[in-house]
Amino acid sequence: MSVVLVSDEGHVRTIRLNRPEVKNAVSQELAWGVLGAVEEAAKDDSVWVIAITGEGRGFCSGLDLVDNNPGVRGDRAASPPSALFDLHDSVPTVLWNMDKPVICALNGAAAGYGMDLALLCDMRIAGENGKMAAVTARRNLLPESGGSWLLPRLVGWAKASEMFFRGQTLNAQQCREIGLVNEVVPADELMATARAWAAEIAVNAPMAVQATKRMMRQGLNETYETTVDHLMVHLRVLFGMDDFKEGVAAFLEKRPPNFTGR
Repeated sequence: MSVVLVSDEGHVRTIRLNRPEVKNAVSQELAWGVLGAVEEAAKDDSVWVIAITGEGRGFCSGLDLVDNNPGVRGDRAASPPSALFDLHDSVPTVLWNMDKPVICALNGAAAGYGMDLALLCDMRIAGENGKMAAVTARRNLLPESGGSWLLPRLVGWAKASEMFFRGQTLNAQQCREIGLVNEVVPADELMATARAWAAEIAVNAPMAVQATKRMMRQGLNETYETTVDHLMVHLRVLFGMDDFKEGVAAFLEKRPPNFTGR
């Protein structure tokens, strides 16, 4: 059985972490499998929206310290845990640089690597059983996959400090209150809600959505004036596309648009 399950519905691709027996703890096999699935989705022109979730009762419980720790396994040839986290070529970096929108369907706890993975998604929908566990300091670790960069930007410095330094675990409603998740729904409605959000995104012009995400990401680290210059570059491209003509025609004809990504 594959540790990563991939399925398509229309222009939406769902990637499922599939090690439910250990709450989707990240083995080396799972790390490389998710990386391959995310990279493939990024390259596939038929994929306009990506959803990431976990099988079973947990989203991702973090690094599998048994699978990745030679001292525990007694296998001195195994790669140390740090080998998974060269962020120059990893799932977090691919997600951060991806222009396609990504939804996290948070089914249960996200801890350590799992929390970072959830944070790197553009939107997070949590089941009522969802949790965010900022517990790396309890394992003599740090948020190794981008969390220390992301969390202060999402919830502010003071709240991020509180979560990381105290080793807090927040439930779904607490995450909703501070803006870590967009919506909380009953657990049995989670995937239906995530699919509905993804389908709603996928009716829009995909290149416009991707350009918007790219500008949002770049805008975090550039001046307003530089953003204006970049906006004009992107707009010139969008104006020349068939989808722009289709969007205008659909508006004038009072009908839903039929975008193609061209």
